Amino acid sequence: MAKWMLRRNGTDSNSIARNINRSEIIVDILANRGIREEDEMRSFLNPCIDDLHDPNLMKDMGSGIGIVKQHIESKSTIAVYGDYDVDGVMSCYILYRALLRCGADVIYYIPHRELEGYGMNSQSVENLHNQGIKLILTCDNGISSIEQIERAKSLGMDVVVTDHHELPFEENEDGSRKEIMPCADAVINPKRPDCPYPFDILCAGAIAYKFARVLYKEFGIPESEADSYIEYAAMATVCDVVDLIGENRIIASVGMKMLRETENIGLNALVQETGIEKSKIGTYHIGFVIGPCINATGRLEMAAIAMELLLCEDNNEAQALAKKLVGLNEERKQMTEDGVERVRHIIEAGSISRDKVILAVDEGIHESIAGIVAGRIKEQYHLPTIVLTRGREMLKGSGRSIEEYNMFEGLMQCKSLISKFGGHPMAAGLSMEEENVDELRRKLNEYCRLSFEEMERTIRIDKRLSLESISYDIVEQIKSLEPFGKGNSAPIFAEKGIRVTGVRILGKNKNVLRLSCVFGKTCSQIDAISFDGVEKFKELIESTMGEDEFNQIASGKKISIAMDMVYTIGINEYMGSKKLQLLLKDFRLSK
Repeated sequence: MAKWMLRRNGTDSNSIARNINRSEIIVDILANRGIREEDEMRSFLNPCIDDLHDPNLMKDMGSGIGIVKQHIESKSTIAVYGDYDVDGVMSCYILYRALLRCGADVIYYIPHRELEGYGMNSQSVENLHNQGIKLILTCDNGISSIEQIERAKSLGMDVVVTDHHELPFEENEDGSRKEIMPCADAVINPKRPDCPYPFDILCAGAIAYKFARVLYKEFGIPESEADSYIEYAAMATVCDVVDLIGENRIIASVGMKMLRETENIGLNALVQETGIEKSKIGTYHIGFVIGPCINATGRLEMAAIAMELLLCEDNNEAQALAKKLVGLNEERKQMTEDGVERVRHIIEAGSISRDKVILAVDEGIHESIAGIVAGRIKEQYHLPTIVLTRGREMLKGSGRSIEEYNMFEGLMQCKSLISKFGGHPMAAGLSMEEENVDELRRKLNEYCRLSFEEMERTIRIDKRLSLESISYDIVEQIKSLEPFGKGNSAPIFAEKGIRVTGVRILGKNKNVLRLSCVFGKTCSQIDAISFDGVEKFKELIESTMGEDEFNQIASGKKISIAMDMVYTIGINEYMGSKKLQLLLKDFRLSK
């Protein structure tokens, strides 16, 4: 059972709502997200490219542009060194196209996930040098490639880093940390401690877009021409799960509108192949349909296939590539389902089911999907989860955490047992010897000071909202807060004592619950839908009224029970008709 927590913000919602011409509901939602001043609210509700910060504020932006310009003018060959996830592919695409536009002799290089791993690879650097590359321009990597950049410099190559990851560091005896900078000719990363840029949580795609703007200006090309890259930066922003606030909100919001009208032949083919209605593309479609198709190429084959799709100018070729991406993603989904089931069995069959930090080993899981499997297990058990599998030389894996537990710090405490690791509070990747697994599991749980109660799932409710207050106008106002995602979640409401008069169990697997709710003096009706709530509802009814009563209710018996519900508001569109509905996050019988 999740904990329900009603947010409090102490804002004078009534007066602000009048001033900004929005409902108090919208003002409360914004205040719950830390946006409390009227001007901030207006900016949030009207995202505009003109409000983006000057990219020249980034440390080393000027010197990095100067180095790139010098190599373009001297006709030396440049390699854009990307990464195999969506952010890496999109930032690689942006920089590659921008350099071409400026007349560069340029190639792109995306490493193989299994053979080369994340970031720059020393052998790949030497191969690029042997191909005559004079400048490596990284994107979505490079900040931690200390040795590889040293090797590139020793070979006489120039290196410009564009990255958004945390800087590597050394830990001093007193526990303080000293950040380490690679010896690149320019390091453009807003997370540098000496970078004055006022917004440091951009993804690599967004940084590439800003780099392109400055580069275009340097070559006398209208900066506004680079704004065409915002749709790619938006996909990177959504898929890299950065907070959708500030500049990220602007890029995602503007980019989504552009994607609905994109002229990119490859993207259009992928949208068509996935069955998405182009005019309705939103963060869900990018994060859970298009993004996974692009990621699947890097997981199961080569991410360069996704680059080929983006660069494709032939409709037939684009359709073939799009079909391949969708096919790879279907294969990845099946592999994920199998992996989740095996790890679930490992947990339930062993003593680790009692652990607060789950560490499971399954050598049959493809290492590229270990993180996805860990994420699915984390969601099911609401416990930090690490899944390890067999790598080429040792065990490799990924972890996904919950808000209450800092996974990076947990691994830091056990670093003597790990060969290599990196990440942040919510996710991590690691490599280790098999002989250390049991000890790592023991220490992670020993050092975890949180109780199971403290790690319990918490649903944070934006506002108590009666069913009488729900309207199409409120739905439209809520839409003005989109795009939703990390840092700007879809608003969650709750109400007590909702009268339920009917129950239907739907879906091929009989796991969809539809409750008929009535309210007001006229007994108006609205449906409440839970896509996985049948078992929970069955337990609630059987524990209080008995199995026979549940069977009768499930068979269509008219009822009148009071329930408390946590929900978001949606619109059900079917055969030209529209109806408001509640999308249930949680529910319980009223006391």
